Amino acid sequence: MTTGGLAAGADGGPADEPERGSEFRKEMGPWANFALGFTYLSPVVSTYTLFGTALAEGGPPMIWAFVLAGAGQFLVALVFGEIVAQYPIAGGVYPWARRLWGVRWAWMTGWVYMWALLVTITSVAYGAGPYIAILFGFDPTVHTTVLCTVVLIVVGTLINYAGTRALSHAAVIGFSAELIGALVVGVYLLSTHRFHGLGVLFDTYGTAEGGSYLPVFLAAAIIGFYQYYGFEACGDTAEEVAKPGLVIPRAMRRTIYVGGAAATFTCLSLLLSVVSYEDVISGKDANPVVNVLNDALGTTGARLVMAVVLISFLSCTISLQAAAGRLIYSYARDDMIVGHRLLRRFSHARAVPGYALLVAAVIPGLIAFGSLISEKALIKIVSFAILGIYASFQMVVLAALRARLRGWVPQGEFTLGRWGLPVNVAALAYGIFAIINICWARTPEEPWYDNYVVLLCGGIVLVVGLIYMFTTHHYGRSNAPAGDAVPQRTTT
Repeated sequence: MTTGGLAAGADGGPADEPERGSEFRKEMGPWANFALGFTYLSPVVSTYTLFGTALAEGGPPMIWAFVLAGAGQFLVALVFGEIVAQYPIAGGVYPWARRLWGVRWAWMTGWVYMWALLVTITSVAYGAGPYIAILFGFDPTVHTTVLCTVVLIVVGTLINYAGTRALSHAAVIGFSAELIGALVVGVYLLSTHRFHGLGVLFDTYGTAEGGSYLPVFLAAAIIGFYQYYGFEACGDTAEEVAKPGLVIPRAMRRTIYVGGAAATFTCLSLLLSVVSYEDVISGKDANPVVNVLNDALGTTGARLVMAVVLISFLSCTISLQAAAGRLIYSYARDDMIVGHRLLRRFSHARAVPGYALLVAAVIPGLIAFGSLISEKALIKIVSFAILGIYASFQMVVLAALRARLRGWVPQGEFTLGRWGLPVNVAALAYGIFAIINICWARTPEEPWYDNYVVLLCGGIVLVVGLIYMFTTHHYGRSNAPAGDAVPQRTTT
């Protein structure tokens, strides 16, 4: 018997799924599944949110962060593709970690991922506040931004409550809005408002201050790390997709290279359209995205673009809530969390986990209200989101590597064959590098708690999770398969 609980046969073949059948309906097609991952990755949302910060930190060469993060996360997507092809279970990283390692590892993986998702929902919806203010012509204050955040979360929840088909339609609409925002606006800017040539992509504009550019680039690379996740959402809805072993790995890969290309192009068009990099780097131009759009399109045109951008923010929020709701439901279905009897309740009329989706709305809304007490406190809380996503990803990657070394041979409809082990090792190495870079303290002049805020937030979530796990023992209450990817070893 493996550490996790039930085990597969000695041949290491795929274990039987839990006897209970899935309550989801397979109403999500391949295109909608890809669109869901694409809108969660959201090239417009991530680029528009962090463009000014990254440009001020590292100058125009910060765009190469998209290439760095894209290559690393593509390796992670390949590993995830093998796992979901063999274990197409709703909830993503939690059930994958459960089958690869065991219940305790899976519980903690799901715990970290759940809080990262809930905080990310807040950060995306909160980031839409200034664009909503521009669209409707009012001044963005903390109070109006919080109100806009809550409204966006409520609208996203209602669409998720409507069912898988509504989620699919919203994902496709969001995908279309993303393409308009990324391609149409980008082409227009390059055609009518370009002030620089491609040579600026290699000009640091003094951001290194006479020293090495590498530390500056790694600080600005946060825009790339923030960009490349969302592809796992394709697997979160695995029980709602026909032929998931073929469809989902393909959708994950497509999300990376299509979404990454769109994000890079969006960043490039904005970079070449900024009038003065010096103003952005010095802080004189604090919002270069809005200023570029206003200068290039005028007030009316900028507002039209803001409407398209708002659709992107909404579709990204919807996708995040869908992922979080299915993770919480998967957790509750295996009796892994307090309130599991309520959270695993399922609306058969709409084929959605209603109470789990409600949690994915209420908690992000409460986090947003924290900015009424301290806007800076909210920024600190949101800083955990990227670390939490990357940490939970690497917990699955590590579980996959451990399982391979103990005899697991992926047997789904998508496998990497002999390349599986080296790709797995490279994905883990990239993830560890990314996590270190995200947590690195770069402002020694600031108080220590500001310098290490990301680690502090991550540590709090980890410690609270460990205390919760070992005091409630929810992780051991289900007889659902766990640790069965590794072939059972025969003992005398």
